[in-house]
Amino acid sequence: MLSSLPLTLLLSPVTVVLAATVTYNFNITWTTANPDGLFPRRTIGINGKWPIPTIEVNKGDRLIVNMYNGLGDQDTSLHFHGIFQNGTSYMDGPAKVTQCPVAPGQSFKYDFVVNQPGTYWYHSHVKGQYPDGLRGPLIVHDNDSPHKSLYDSEVVLTFSDWYHEQMAKLISRFLSVANPTGAEPVPQCALINESRDAQIKVEPGKTYLFRMINIGAFAAQYVWFEGHTMRVVEVDGVYTEPMEAGMLYLTAAQRVSVLITMKNSTGENFPFVGSMDQDLFDQVPKGLDPNVTGHLVYSDSNKNSPAKEIPEFDPFDDFLLKPEDGEVLLENPDYSFNLDIVMDNLNDGANYAFFNEITYVAPKVPTLYTALSAGGRATDPTIYGRDTHSFVLKHNQVVEIILNNLDPGKHPFHLHGHNFQLVHRSPDDSGPYNSTSLQNPPKIPMRRDVVLVRPNGNLALRFRADNPDMSPLTPHSSSL
Repeated sequence: MLSSLPLTLLLSPVTVVLAATVTYNFNITWTTANPDGLFPRRTIGINGKWPIPTIEVNKGDRLIVNMYNGLGDQDTSLHFHGIFQNGTSYMDGPAKVTQCPVAPGQSFKYDFVVNQPGTYWYHSHVKGQYPDGLRGPLIVHDNDSPHKSLYDSEVVLTFSDWYHEQMAKLISRFLSVANPTGAEPVPQCALINESRDAQIKVEPGKTYLFRMINIGAFAAQYVWFEGHTMRVVEVDGVYTEPMEAGMLYLTAAQRVSVLITMKNSTGENFPFVGSMDQDLFDQVPKGLDPNVTGHLVYSDSNKNSPAKEIPEFDPFDDFLLKPEDGEVLLENPDYSFNLDIVMDNLNDGANYAFFNEITYVAPKVPTLYTALSAGGRATDPTIYGRDTHSFVLKHNQVVEIILNNLDPGKHPFHLHGHNFQLVHRSPDDSGPYNSTSLQNPPKIPMRRDVVLVRPNGNLALRFRADNPDMSPLTPHSSSL
């Protein structure tokens, strides 16, 4: 966890804009869902419904979410993934980091101003809960978007994995002596918009902005649209210079927005596909269908054709993207540290994830509460607990994090409160980072808040610590 100094007040001239207060009232309860048609199961919904609603605001709006925990048997909280919460870190949502979990029968009011445009999502931040259904899009519209004139309409697509069993049972087996290798639970299927048969009505000749979000627990997905070319214009809330892509790779929690121009004829509907990355699965169950197919529907009178087989997966490399704002490389880091990623067993026989031989254990008191009540000791990382692996940063420092993946699996990581520059990412099996790895960093690096580190590979991230808060760096797998 990356902890920082107390909040600093920054005064600057602002432009007066008209902003609204957007309020959502959420009663989080159990309901029943059966999106693959094979197994009705208990699912977490909002106001008795699932899928849960999309939150939509405009840049500059004040967002209020009045949340009531009506689950009866589980704590919960909400995290607004990708929103920096600069000055409102107590609204970030991770239980035991910025707040206590909300007990059954209790309420919590999330109240903050959204100043970041782009594609985000919200989900439970109590361990393992969001794959049970508490996950949905959060879209921040922007009248000043540099790409506003390039498209006619917007479409939101979520990609996810689906389990027939509830997370509490799956995690109990996953973190047990019966699973010494740490094999993650394999989902039963993939979903698009929480469905196995997403139908997107389109009009000939029009250009659409597709906001795509992987809200899954574990599985990354390859995504492609037959007969259509994508132009990437945003990743994780960062506008990018448009770049063409034939196929994307979305890890859990990543977001990518693309422009797609439709055909001029209505004579055919076209499939689009999400395909779970089976390299992530220790064992592929017999009969597993890793694909989910939706259709761009030009006409209801057309028959939807099945997706064609492809010879190989060849996704676009997000390292090549350039942010539209042209932010240059952060040079000469003030603070740099290495994190070695290992999966290993403890004395209980279960397999855990480690940073530098430490596996995270949540503190009894939320980290933010400790920081705000510790006075002069707030800058002492030991007060937050050895097993929180805390680092205390100074305001506005340029920070470099080296991630060494000492595991043969792919792992996505998310940094709260910031997006980071990806200044280096090695190929598979490159071993730990060394000083010669960063010989020609990009002058204008790609930025995002979720990044994939490759098997037995390494990467280097940089960011400016300009958001005084508690900023967890976490593997984005609900099982870890």
